[in-house]
Amino acid sequence: MTGDFHRNGRAIKQSRSLADAGYEIELFHLGGEAPPVPIPESVTLRRLPRPGGRGPLFFRQVTSVFSQALSNVDADLIHASDLYALAACRRRADALGCALTYDAREYYPHVAGTVGKPWARWWWRRLERTHIRRADQVFTVSDSIADALASDYGISRPVVVHNAPPRSTPTIDTASNAGSLASMIDGTGPIVLHLGQMKAHRGCEALVRAMRELPDARLVFLGYGEERARLEELSESLSLSSRVFFRDPVPPDHIRSTIKDAAIGVTMLEDTCLNHRFALPNKLFDYIHAGIPVLGAKLKEVKDIVEGHGIGMTAPPDDPSAIASAIREMLDPDRQAAWRSQLPSAAETFAWESASQRLIVGTARAIDGRHPKYDARSSRTP
Repeated sequence: MTGDFHRNGRAIKQSRSLADAGYEIELFHLGGEAPPVPIPESVTLRRLPRPGGRGPLFFRQVTSVFSQALSNVDADLIHASDLYALAACRRRADALGCALTYDAREYYPHVAGTVGKPWARWWWRRLERTHIRRADQVFTVSDSIADALASDYGISRPVVVHNAPPRSTPTIDTASNAGSLASMIDGTGPIVLHLGQMKAHRGCEALVRAMRELPDARLVFLGYGEERARLEELSESLSLSSRVFFRDPVPPDHIRSTIKDAAIGVTMLEDTCLNHRFALPNKLFDYIHAGIPVLGAKLKEVKDIVEGHGIGMTAPPDDPSAIASAIREMLDPDRQAAWRSQLPSAAETFAWESASQRLIVGTARAIDGRHPKYDARSSRTP
């Protein structure tokens, strides 16, 4: 995987579940500065140097780094955790004649970075088409992306593995716990939370501007991202620094205990690309499991969950006044109580314990299909 394993909640959950299912895992990642998270003994992490560059140049360098790292690996299955690792994983799987699985965590040819760049979109689509058909099983994060991939490439519909948290989180070291949101910020009043990365086209600027119309509320950005400095400057220019706070991310296992005292959780992807339109952001499920009503963007997948399960509202992500109006309505005690009463049911529906079973079954089928003489569900450790 090209990201930092210790910051990637999906990869952490996948490795733990596969280890519990009896797999031994050697995981190669491009490490960062995130603090380490607990992992099972059967998971071995290999941190590789992160290349510089962007786009195709970055991809070529990543492919070289992963190809070299995988050259001495022997396995029953090679798993590509993202598109950027897929070419190197496919080549090693071909050399071994073993199973290959691929996690399409984004609708990669249609991410925000390809907007207005038709050649970039063509290049990533060509790359994905070249290798995805070799995969014995493809996983993804939403029904819309699964349908699009099946249509684009003429493959079997990928298995949807929602990026939901487990019903219960592992025991955490209380000494390293960041504490609650309320303990991390000043002032009083209900807390509106934006969890995760601060990037362009995620409604962050509109959310800051909406706070001018919400004098009794506080806004917390809990995460990192390229837009953080600009958003800090914006909040200062609008004289909102006493009510808009920026805090560093906490480890994935700490998220639920940290955010549970927020009044509203916000996910505001703008409809600037198909990847945003089809997305189901991690933070949506984190809010659900923390028992926090959700303010979501008016995008199909998000709207189906937020409104379909009666756990919040949607608003246009680029309209500060509309966002402020929705937040005011969501802070009404009666509305809060109604939404909070529905959150436990939604958390039961969207839980990693259920999602992981689709991952485990799909992984076992990939190995069985490539090596019929083996039963990947037996006591044999793949």
